[in-house]
Amino acid sequence: MLGFDYGSRLIGVAVGNRLAASARALATIGNGSGGPDWAPLDALVRDWTPDAFVVGLPLTLDGGEQAATRGARAFAAALQRRYGRPVFTADERYTSREASRRFADQRARGTARRKDAKALDALAAQIILEAWMAAPDIPDLPSAP
Repeated sequence: MLGFDYGSRLIGVAVGNRLAASARALATIGNGSGGPDWAPLDALVRDWTPDAFVVGLPLTLDGGEQAATRGARAFAAALQRRYGRPVFTADERYTSREASRRFADQRARGTARRKDAKALDALAAQIILEAWMAAPDIPDLPSAP
């Protein structure tokens, strides 16, 4: 499965395995007024053949929706139309903070450099996917025909 941290300029992408309940940051793709850069996303879907997608919803601290939430929902709907696979949404509050903390830890250990900060969105997508897979009530995916 692929997970996404939706942003108005960049979309972080992570790949996950439900059986292993693990995820890893994969890529960052461009997004803008014309929508996502579909070509690299098409390549990721072709290469990883995900059975589903998880899109983080940027909710307000009190759980309300905002303009960014509507953008993420529109992106989720576009994924479903384009690829015909199940799309789930996940609360992404605090994932950017956790991604920044993990990145700082990686820098302190010497496994990441300041120039790697562009991958922060992909790290946030990894955290979204990890949290979604760890939830006790995640839905079953339909069986392949």
